[in-house]
Amino acid sequence: MSEFDAIRPYYDHEVQDVLSRIVASQDLAQAASQLVMPSWLANRRVGRWLTRGVLRYKTRDLKSIRDCQNMVAGLFETVIHRTMDRLSVSGLDRLSPNQHYLFISNHRDILMDSSLLNYLLYDAGHDTCRMAVGDNLLNNTLAADLMRLNKSFVVERSAAGARAQYRALTRTSRYMQYSLQQGISVWIAQRQGRAKDGFDRTDPALLKMLLLAYRDKSTAQTPLQGLLTLTPVVPVSVSYELDPCAVDKAHELAVIEQLGEYIKKPDEDLKSMVQGLMGHKGRVRLAFGEPITAASSLEDLTEQLDQTIVSNTRLYPTHRYARALNAGLDTQDLVNHPTVRVLAAELASSSAAARPFLLQQYANSWRNRQDLGIGQLGANS
Repeated sequence: MSEFDAIRPYYDHEVQDVLSRIVASQDLAQAASQLVMPSWLANRRVGRWLTRGVLRYKTRDLKSIRDCQNMVAGLFETVIHRTMDRLSVSGLDRLSPNQHYLFISNHRDILMDSSLLNYLLYDAGHDTCRMAVGDNLLNNTLAADLMRLNKSFVVERSAAGARAQYRALTRTSRYMQYSLQQGISVWIAQRQGRAKDGFDRTDPALLKMLLLAYRDKSTAQTPLQGLLTLTPVVPVSVSYELDPCAVDKAHELAVIEQLGEYIKKPDEDLKSMVQGLMGHKGRVRLAFGEPITAASSLEDLTEQLDQTIVSNTRLYPTHRYARALNAGLDTQDLVNHPTVRVLAAELASSSAAARPFLLQQYANSWRNRQDLGIGQLGANS
């Protein structure tokens, strides 16, 4: 048994057994029916039955991870057309298809952030990357199968005790190093969990975890030098005009403020994945920053990541509207914008406790820039 078997993505020889489990899932039939069936049929029992038949047919000849990603790319194009008003990308020309990278991005959606990254790499003819996911998202067998089939590996966060946690994080760091040494790119979010408050900041603890595998006493290199010698680090900014999960995030933060904790339901993460995937997002943009090849310290790397990620984030009318409401400014030039009307309706229907948190998610995209001393060049309507 390999050191990494418990956390690695699936291999090609495991694909068909995993697909058999996936196709039999009622949850997948419910979600996939939204993609492959007409809207009037998607939510009916016969629609789900037909969807399973379609999935069996489409997956019958899939024998490798690459085969699966070819199929997923087609389905993802349907998601793009149905849930986004426009998808744009910048900075891909900074990347070489012959080079592997460590991608670090802001994190707003469980599935969409890394899926968008991989889709755009795939569409441009680059190899896709292995993606880090927290073990809290893999309690559901279907979610675990789908993610590991799509080149995701597990970040073990639930280990009990300090020693067990250190061993688990060291194994994650070694697996990322192992992947990069194989010439396979890796993606990880800049902080643990989604930025439910809208603040995009790199957690120094995450960078320290990345460096655990580079503590080599036989070399004069520091762990940071070891990482940057092995691979450039690419800051990635993901921007959504609308967040389909924003209302639920605001509710969660309101409950935490009132009760001190929020207890998730067993299937809540899976529902959030489906909602983030299928919900309306307005315009979406992904920006690849200049690859980072040198940093004098962990603090310097953190600053480079934050400056690039925030400066490349696109600001939309929804963010301008939220900022104006927070500041007591006039919003008349914004209220008739279609996505602003969606946000205004969500604010109106939210509870008094959740409303400020919903507003902050959008307004804080402006505050990110203000706190880092970045101008408003990313403000686009």
